[in-house]
Amino acid sequence: MIGIDTVKISRIERLKERFGDKGLKRYLDEDEIKLSSSSTSHAGYWAAKEAVSKALGVGISKKCSFFDIKLHKDEKKAPYFTLSKHIIDEFEITNTSLSITHDGEYAVAVAYLESSKKRTKPLFHESSTSDKL
Repeated sequence: MIGIDTVKISRIERLKERFGDKGLKRYLDEDEIKLSSSSTSHAGYWAAKEAVSKALGVGISKKCSFFDIKLHKDEKKAPYFTLSKHIIDEFEITNTSLSITHDGEYAVAVAYLESSKKRTKPLFHESSTSDKL
């Protein structure tokens, strides 16, 4: 499962100007706020959480809140995420990967999740009439 999201950095800057740390606390916990020091990082974190929720196929919702996704950095400062136990159990998540990038006015994140859950969407389709010509 793959999810992607793009956030304009100025959107996060406006959120911070209007609400300060309370704005950040709408989607980041204290550890995540300490981990990121700039609007660019904060925008990347927003995009990352949105990308993960999209990979799950539910978006940020009652099934998956911003706080069901926790962002971290490894020893090389590369981002990764952990998930709440109920998310792992419901979606049978077995592996994850995350990439965040910034370019100009935008932050972009791509999340990849593997699941042992059986696919519910078909992988193939019946031949169309144009295939029969």
